Amino acid sequence: MLRRKKFAVALLLACSLSANNFPVTAQQPTPTPAAVAATQTTAPDPNDPIARIKDEGLNRSQVMQTLSYLSDVIGPRLTNSPGMKRANIWTRDQMTKWGMQNAHLEAWGPFGRGWTLKRFSAEVTEPLGFPLIAYPKAWSPGTNGALSGEVVYVDATDMAGLEKYKGRLKGAIVLTAPVREIKARFEAPGTRLTEKQLLALADAPDPATARPRQQQQQFQTTPEQIAQLLFNLKKTKFIADEGAGIILEPGRGDGGTLFVQSATVPPQSVPETVDPATIGTLFRRGISPYDKSAPAFPPQVVVSGEHYNRMIRMIQAGEKVRLNINLEVQYQDEDLMGYNTVAEIPGGDLKDEVVMLGGHLDSWHGGTGATDNAAGCAVAMEAARILQTLGLKPRRTIRVALWSGEEQGLFGSRAYVKEHFGEIVTAPTPQPTPPGAGEGKPTTSPTPAPRGKLVTKPEYDKFAGYFNLDNGTGKLRGVYLQGNEAVRPLFRSWLAPFRDMGAQTLSISNTGGTDHLSFDAIGLPGFQFIQDEIEYETRTHHSNQDVFDRIQADDMKQAATIMAAFVYQAAMRDEKLPRKPAPPR
Repeated sequence: MLRRKKFAVALLLACSLSANNFPVTAQQPTPTPAAVAATQTTAPDPNDPIARIKDEGLNRSQVMQTLSYLSDVIGPRLTNSPGMKRANIWTRDQMTKWGMQNAHLEAWGPFGRGWTLKRFSAEVTEPLGFPLIAYPKAWSPGTNGALSGEVVYVDATDMAGLEKYKGRLKGAIVLTAPVREIKARFEAPGTRLTEKQLLALADAPDPATARPRQQQQQFQTTPEQIAQLLFNLKKTKFIADEGAGIILEPGRGDGGTLFVQSATVPPQSVPETVDPATIGTLFRRGISPYDKSAPAFPPQVVVSGEHYNRMIRMIQAGEKVRLNINLEVQYQDEDLMGYNTVAEIPGGDLKDEVVMLGGHLDSWHGGTGATDNAAGCAVAMEAARILQTLGLKPRRTIRVALWSGEEQGLFGSRAYVKEHFGEIVTAPTPQPTPPGAGEGKPTTSPTPAPRGKLVTKPEYDKFAGYFNLDNGTGKLRGVYLQGNEAVRPLFRSWLAPFRDMGAQTLSISNTGGTDHLSFDAIGLPGFQFIQDEIEYETRTHHSNQDVFDRIQADDMKQAATIMAAFVYQAAMRDEKLPRKPAPPR
């Protein structure tokens, strides 16, 4: 509309000049630069879709109500737990209430059993009493009633040292690790990205030009580290085999914040040596605690570093420390399938094509999963609500997907991508040749990288793009392009209306650890937004402080508004979003 007005004015001036045949400047003074600028500045068009999205998202937001219900009312949403299933159902019904279509739960799996914490308490009872700041690990067994006893600190550093604990750990409360140094904090735990950091992101090199060997060298494991890892596994197996009643370990964090995730099933066997190139297989081949067929293993609890250290020092001072611990849990193994929540805003002339947005709905259990990732889900839902409320009619179908199983390995989104779009089918990986007669050890040559081809489904070619949010409560500062240089001019223009809200950085970098990777892995455009850190790594990520009170309301409103605008723009283009070269088919 603004362009038509300017054209009409220009046409009128041209006609006037032609009719009077003398310069217009002869009838009026030459305008000053300020006057010219004033005539060129117009008020925002209230009918412009982006202006309407900003108005709805910033002035009538419901993102915090959605986020509060997910985190405060439903609470933690461990994959396949009753809390996760309740969140699936509530988000489906809420998006239906807003007028979205085809809202449903989409199964994937099987995943495994759910787990619920029913009751937990832990306190030192002798030589003096004090409660412990502690939290059980997910899928940990319970104690079958209160467990009271003297604490045993297993301070062995080699196999010979373990032998002195033979026969002493049956039913015992066991501490497994030494004192962890806790340093004072001299920097604020909450931060925002600085201009210098944003510039570094903007200037990041193309990940396609990075040399794989250099990247691998950053993660090389030393022989000493491998030896320590193998001993720790043997130590864990020894303690379990001896029948420990419960295992306590110090948590990462300080000041009452502790980070807690999944219990570990002790290994059935531990090799004497391992090839550094394949060290990851030590963990991948293990049994998951959510596996219905997992063997019995000791309960596991994480204790705050300060309280854990105190118990160790008391024991080292000659005190006999006694604890009382009561851990009651419940497993759910009637339905082993996981579920994603999906809902749509139907498209128009390009309704067979789809633009997706979302985040993972599952969480860990120590807090209420507010920043990880009720925030991302509430923002995605709010972005869809904004578009639905405004009655904007997208050309492409807009689909919200709220994933489960992300914390265990992007399971929900990977299964969805495989079911709807395609997968990389790999050939069998060559295995190292075992040693024959007369050979002492197998060779340690690296295993060849698996090769595969892309096998697609009809929906693959109908997919426009996916936008993900999963880095906490911080406001959006831009977008990771995920090595897709072709989208830069589009995203730059889409961010232009939000420069005054702090969002303008585009980084060619890849970013990992969340569900856009499931799309990117098969050549589909999948993007994660750049966000301010706030307290994500220092306080809330996978911790007991991941709660609603750590959420920044204005940041959530800003994020939902920008996500709504991006999704709308992607749904209205004549063409789908540009893609990187796809894996070979």
